[in-house]
Amino acid sequence: MRVHFRAVNPMQVKDLTIDELRLLIQETVTETIQALLFDPDEGKQIKPEVQQQLLDSLQRTQAGERGIPAEEVARKLGLNW
Repeated sequence: MRVHFRAVNPMQVKDLTIDELRLLIQETVTETIQALLFDPDEGKQIKPEVQQQLLDSLQRTQAGERGIPAEEVARKLGLNW
């Protein structure tokens, strides 16, 4: 059961039954969670060279190598960190 609201005569929360309010909250929570979990890149392929760069970066990190400090990146980009 979905609660539908008409724009002509909008309902107010005070006009909802307990079941309608519960359903409205449940649908709102479900839609919010789905929006947060949606991956716009799902199913897309990455270029082999990009995949290799990511794997190389991961291996360097696992070996203890440190990357460029965030402060340095921010300074190079002219950002106040």
